Amino acid sequence: MKCDRCGSAAIIYQKYSGAHLCSRHFREDVERKIKRDIRKRGMVRRGDRVAIALSGGKDSTVLTHVLHKIFSAREDIELMAVTIDEGISGYRERTLSLAAGLTKSLGIPHVVRTFRDEFGRSLDEMIAEKRGGACTVCGVLRKKLLNKTARELGAQRLATGHNLDDEAQTVLMNYLRGDINWMARLAPEGEEEDMVPRIKPLRSVPEKEVALYALTNELPMSLDECQYAHAALRNEAREFVNSYEVRHPGTKYSIVNGFDRLMSAVMPPSSLLMKCRLCGEPTSRQVCRACRLLGYR
Repeated sequence: MKCDRCGSAAIIYQKYSGAHLCSRHFREDVERKIKRDIRKRGMVRRGDRVAIALSGGKDSTVLTHVLHKIFSAREDIELMAVTIDEGISGYRERTLSLAAGLTKSLGIPHVVRTFRDEFGRSLDEMIAEKRGGACTVCGVLRKKLLNKTARELGAQRLATGHNLDDEAQTVLMNYLRGDINWMARLAPEGEEEDMVPRIKPLRSVPEKEVALYALTNELPMSLDECQYAHAALRNEAREFVNSYEVRHPGTKYSIVNGFDRLMSAVMPPSSLLMKCRLCGEPTSRQVCRACRLLGYR
């Protein structure tokens, strides 16, 4: 199997595009998609300070590597990394070490915040107290702490490693729930007071291609799976989307592109959020979900 562009040995066949690509042209294709989305959606603007949500897994590692490759030579763009230590014994220690090593090698400032310091206890302890499903508690609190940290650091953008698979699964889950308000908040153009605008440079790159890009660049990353991941409701959406993609290549792109077209035709409300009366962070209700999960009154 040869690369369609140069005749060298191909390392991947993209069913959705029909292309065979060698290692060099595959990396160029991934970077082209990322640069296109950054430019097309105005994800990064002159003078921006960009906080990168870096967990140490493949997606955030690739995100950090590519953003550094694109913007490191620009004096008007500042990159920094933020890692959230939820307190997952036997799992987070290794990813923290990898994240620290990556940022040191790239010369990117690295800030670590912990659940214990912010919320008084680790995720493991919260789950032992039966405060809710692990992935729900982790997702809600991690999102809150990421936004708060990015805002305190003066960031104009918060970059996350959501890939094409993540986006397609999320869109499908919200369609099935009929959650129109949440779907509006997923729109790339959506901005809210006190919420650092999120950007997703990997949203057009399939998960398998993110992993292959990391491997071909020999990036230090963890492929370990969180011990709580088996309980995630997202797993059903993942299985459905993946099985449909096998039979109909390009389905993931169709789901995400259809969502984008739908959102561009719908005028979002002028403001979807208010301030939590307990912690002051943005929320759609008087008391934010994080405070409710933590049992604050």
